[in-house]
Amino acid sequence: MTSSSVDRTLRAPGRFSKARRGSEPYAFILPTALLITVLMIVPIVMVIGYSFSDNVITNKHPELVWLANYAEVLGDPVFHTAVINTVVFTVGSVAAHLVLGLAFAMMLNTQLLSRFTKALFRTVYILPWLFTAAVIAVLWRLLLSPNGVVNYLLDSTGIASGQVEWLSNPDLALGSVTFINIWAGYPFFMISLLAGLQGIPHDLYEAATVDGANGIQKFFSVTIPQLRPIIISMLLLDLIWTSQQFALIWMTTGGGPINVTEMLSTYTYKLAFSRYEFALASTSAVLVLALSMVLAVFYVRHQRARD
Repeated sequence: MTSSSVDRTLRAPGRFSKARRGSEPYAFILPTALLITVLMIVPIVMVIGYSFSDNVITNKHPELVWLANYAEVLGDPVFHTAVINTVVFTVGSVAAHLVLGLAFAMMLNTQLLSRFTKALFRTVYILPWLFTAAVIAVLWRLLLSPNGVVNYLLDSTGIASGQVEWLSNPDLALGSVTFINIWAGYPFFMISLLAGLQGIPHDLYEAATVDGANGIQKFFSVTIPQLRPIIISMLLLDLIWTSQQFALIWMTTGGGPINVTEMLSTYTYKLAFSRYEFALASTSAVLVLALSMVLAVFYVRHQRARD
């Protein structure tokens, strides 16, 4: 055996070991990549394909109609109503989540309350976050029924009389479901902002005190700037989650009465499973996906800038 062949034999295991080490990271992410492909990428591609065809699934031989489905959905007055309701529901819920979450977080972070009192309030305030959407929907349907506790309390205190139809009155239904969603979602903001408040150095407040700042000036000059990264992240996430809310709306009002609580999620569901227009439902789902992707892009850009 020549010296060159010996050298190649000695170097071969080294090259094999180096190649194996280089492929190990890909082997670790392969199962996750397969799951994402099968459970996310493939369904999304299929739905996008359905949106360019006539009624799929119920039609054995669907044909391409290109943008006809998009024109039909975008021209549907119910779709316009769903967009407006979704914007009102989402913006109102997210704004209230932030205000209530920040207020309760600051109360739980104050030094004026004892540990026992803060622990008690923390337990009470976190309760809505422990319930599932089904439990929340059933609970509030009972509370807001014409013979429910809310009407009884309002009648007893003289604020309102009679049996108010909170979830069946077209003038009250959207506000009622928005209130329910606010009640169910503010603990997420409260816990996150409380953690942020506890991470703010006390030296900043002491320096502001030395400079003669009062409580309001400290809040806007120290607290808010320190919490800004957390607030922006939570606002973007809550916008994405709330705009896709389905279970709570479906189990309280079902999008009614007369579409006053119709959301993009319930509109898409009805197209698919009430009217069996799966191509139109796919089109609506693609539009919702596009809106969600816009918010997701802002969130990712914010996270990169934060890092």
